[in-house]
Amino acid sequence: MNNFSDLDKNWKIEKIEQVMMKGERRRLAGCNARLGVHGKEVSFPLVRITIGGITGYSWSRVSREAAEVMIGASVSEIFCEEQWIKDRFQSIQFPLFDWLARVREVPVYKLLSQKEWTSPLTVPCYDTSLYFDDLHLSSERDAVALLQEEAMQGYNEGFRGFKIKVGRGAMHMDLMEGTKRDIAVVNGIRDVVGPQCNISIDANNGYNLNLTKHVLKETAQSNLLWIEEAFHEDDRLYRNLKEWLREEKLNVLITDGEGLAAEPIVEWAEQGLIDAIQYDLKDYGIVNWLKLAKRLAKSGVKAAPHNYGGFYGNFASAQVYPAIEGFMFVEWDEAQTPGIDTSGYSIKDGKITVPSTPGFGLHIDDAYYTSKVSERGWTV
Repeated sequence: MNNFSDLDKNWKIEKIEQVMMKGERRRLAGCNARLGVHGKEVSFPLVRITIGGITGYSWSRVSREAAEVMIGASVSEIFCEEQWIKDRFQSIQFPLFDWLARVREVPVYKLLSQKEWTSPLTVPCYDTSLYFDDLHLSSERDAVALLQEEAMQGYNEGFRGFKIKVGRGAMHMDLMEGTKRDIAVVNGIRDVVGPQCNISIDANNGYNLNLTKHVLKETAQSNLLWIEEAFHEDDRLYRNLKEWLREEKLNVLITDGEGLAAEPIVEWAEQGLIDAIQYDLKDYGIVNWLKLAKRLAKSGVKAAPHNYGGFYGNFASAQVYPAIEGFMFVEWDEAQTPGIDTSGYSIKDGKITVPSTPGFGLHIDDAYYTSKVSERGWTV
């Protein structure tokens, strides 16, 4: 239970501002099994809320119209003991958590976990940047060498976990040629990063059941941690795949749930068909994840919240990690955005060191943000 008696009852939402912030990844991200080139630019809506003269920043897709009706709401209308933030204000929950943590002068991870920390928080993560950057290459050897080079870039930056996009044969290449290249890339990356790193693959629903089995058998030497979105969620197919994995003695986890997930996916996970749920952290929200994690823990299902293309999700995921039971790894999409200082975070030996500064641990340049709001954002 959460107590909000420390908040001044006269505090109200005075202002809500939003602007699309733009930054860049360290390199251009290519295709996946169902989409074209993702590009180098990242953009995300950053909201600044002001309550009692104190500001909080974070990701939010709240519309101007929705924000307008929130102005004047008091803290007693916003916060509640049962789930931190009442349903009406869920669309601005990330900036509200940042604001509340700043008011209490604690990092979000301490706010949510309600634990004392005597040493810096470190959180396991993986590099999610290994896309189809090789489609222009006709040689499989050259393709493998390119992806090996990209994986080693991540390795040298401190990552010890990697997620590799597969499913080239679903749309971008001939089916068997693309599948063969998938296999070669996965095994090639294992060769260069070594046996101690975690390697997972993500097919973005580009495989069918038999292709999944073929790829898993041909990459058995690489000891995959998980296969993500092998095909669109189907309990019969996952039951078959689970049985096959047991027969083949392959300890590969099944993860799913990103995007337009099948409605009964949590029930299927509780039946043992899916090992980890991957609802997106930002879209599903912290409040819902805190509830879901408690439910998943009862049946031993893990949490692996999706985060890609939103920049802020890197840091939000790391902060939320201790509060979500069964959270496996933070999905890290490396990028930098002008006006946001991320230097409090560092990655070494596969773990993120999380800053203990209040809020989400990012320093936002207030003047820069204000200028961007006036250029292309809105204020209510």
